Amino acid sequence: MLSTEVTKLKEKLKEVFGYGQFRGTQEAIINNIMSGRNTFVIMPTGAGKSLCYQLPAIMQEGTAIVISPLIALMKNQVDQLVAVGVNAQFLNSTLSKTEINRVKKQTLNGEVKLLYVAPESLTKDENVEFLKSAKISFTAIDEAHCISEWGHDFRPEYRRIKSIIGLIGDMPIIALTATATPKVQIDIQKNLQMEEADLFKSSFNRTNLYYEVRAKHQTKKQVIKYIKGHKGKSGIVYCLSRKKVEEIAELLKVNDIKAAPYHAGLESGVRMKNQDDFLNEEVDVIVATIAFGMGIDKPDVRFVIHYDTPKSLEGYYQETGRAGRDGLEGNCLMFYSYNDILKLEKFNKDKPVTERDNAKVLLQEMSSYAESSVCRRIQLLHYFGEHMQKDCGFCDNCIKPKEKFEGMDYVLLALEASKQTGERFGIAQLVTVIRGANNEYVESYNQDKLDVFGKGAEHDVEFWNAVVRQALLFEFLEKDIDNIGVLRLTDKGKEFLVQPYPVTLSKNHDFSNKGEEEESEKEVFVAKAHDVNLFELLKGLRKKIAKEKNFPPYVIFQDPSLEEMATTYPTTKEELAQINGVGMGKVIKFGIPFLAAISKYVEDNDIITASDVVVKSAVNKSKVKIFIIQQIDRKIDLEEIAETKDLTMGELLEEIEHICYSGTKLNLTYYIDQVLDEERQEEIYDYFLTADTDNIQAALLELGEDDYTEEELRLMRIKFLSEYAN
Repeated sequence: MLSTEVTKLKEKLKEVFGYGQFRGTQEAIINNIMSGRNTFVIMPTGAGKSLCYQLPAIMQEGTAIVISPLIALMKNQVDQLVAVGVNAQFLNSTLSKTEINRVKKQTLNGEVKLLYVAPESLTKDENVEFLKSAKISFTAIDEAHCISEWGHDFRPEYRRIKSIIGLIGDMPIIALTATATPKVQIDIQKNLQMEEADLFKSSFNRTNLYYEVRAKHQTKKQVIKYIKGHKGKSGIVYCLSRKKVEEIAELLKVNDIKAAPYHAGLESGVRMKNQDDFLNEEVDVIVATIAFGMGIDKPDVRFVIHYDTPKSLEGYYQETGRAGRDGLEGNCLMFYSYNDILKLEKFNKDKPVTERDNAKVLLQEMSSYAESSVCRRIQLLHYFGEHMQKDCGFCDNCIKPKEKFEGMDYVLLALEASKQTGERFGIAQLVTVIRGANNEYVESYNQDKLDVFGKGAEHDVEFWNAVVRQALLFEFLEKDIDNIGVLRLTDKGKEFLVQPYPVTLSKNHDFSNKGEEEESEKEVFVAKAHDVNLFELLKGLRKKIAKEKNFPPYVIFQDPSLEEMATTYPTTKEELAQINGVGMGKVIKFGIPFLAAISKYVEDNDIITASDVVVKSAVNKSKVKIFIIQQIDRKIDLEEIAETKDLTMGELLEEIEHICYSGTKLNLTYYIDQVLDEERQEEIYDYFLTADTDNIQAALLELGEDDYTEEELRLMRIKFLSEYAN
């Protein structure tokens, strides 16, 4: 990519999204899709996947199709894009015929940059015909794991996406997912016929998330105590059934916790209201079924509680990934009982044999994760094909480690069992052979004749499960990518058989005795360096403005932006625009009341801000501003002021705007009366009174470039802001 294009990309990133730099592999992914190449992105929740297709869609001609499985998530993303001035629309079952026609017309006219489509809508013939006529830049497939039959949220419509795209036309595809094991990855690429696609795989390590598993013992009491320990913070509680969702939501409300239920059985209006209340901070906690996708793109969820055990580690990882998406505090607590696993197995009993067996393997993985005392992060990363060399120190197993023991001989026996059974079986059968038990496989394959048969009879099934699982984490064994559940020896494992060495293993948790295992009550909080009082003041202001504008609060500014404001005390548009996640577009649309609030807070509390320090050191600049204020007070013509200080008219207006945005009231009526008659002044004034933005280009577009100059509008804007904002 040319350096000029790179510069334009970064300028657009700052202008629209308010970010000065790309994160991780975002820039490389965007360049790849803009080069017309098929792209496969595996990136954890909260790492910025959506930007990878939103920015190239904005930069390129035409409309990008975004295939998304959740109506709530579509609406969420469209609202956020519209809030920053991007024409994004969605096409799904919630729209009326009139609304559908409006969206199609705008798309065909080239006005829509991103069109979000549900997979069910994409497969309709009339929509295929419509999209054939539109100028499509590329297709983004969000939540691409839904394509895979091995995924945790299998949707048949996703399997047809490639053929439908083929009917619409030849275009690049970007597939994105937050939860793809190596098996799922291969299946996605095969189904989309994009095996040649460039793969961008980010680390699944969400370092700000604290993982904890507790036994199901007086669970309701624990949940209430936990949530009250996070008073006023946003959280999600996942339950196994709709009935349990209703029960827990009611329990929380009775205990003075602002909570609401969310599941597929609720009326659509109730469900949407509960979700909006959660997004708008009217409700602190949402209680939801794990079977129903939330689609909530809320960055400041501070805790995710699994009241019941999830169906798979993919589901668990994605659901916990909704915590701390802004990079700040995120606590993930799961209550575990093997009874939950048994219940889920019963749900699967009527499924076809292959699907049932696959589901059973996923549940075994889930159970092993919960019961293991190995670093939670190491286990999760390993599941997604990523290896971490040392413990994270930031999970319950690291903070409160279980007893360790020397395990070389046990690992050798597990590896021998795999070797002697032909590397054709999974954990359960290896453990059966090691313990000398009998089943159909032992009989069919004469495994009772093997040297390893019965060599580990003195230990129980749980002990050997832990040994084999940890052998996987040590990379002595690996999962067979083509045969789900089957384990094979790695080269490292084969070498270990020849030259063994000491290895330290960890005893599993025993959740069978519910009262015995007391998990660490330690809650983890990110240290705060900002002014807490100002932060709370700004949060209140954000909530008020969001309510007036009918937006979720975070669409205005996200928590990290508010925290930075409460650290640096910006008092001008330019200073506010430098805050991460803001940008001048958002300053113009939402920033004035925040600047006023910060300026007042600074004055009331006699705070020396970073900008104060800069002004004091930049004497000349400060003198220029004082000179301008004095000259305007004396009603000197602006041309004369500009000439005296060797400034162009544009530069002078910029200085005056800085003064005005800093909270200083300026009376320019004496000068404006010379260049604009009363009627024209009123027309501009009326525009600024009702407009959503004080953007000059928007004003020119509305009022007419032939009727007014940019200079005239800037002068009237200064007058308007001086009278209303200062």
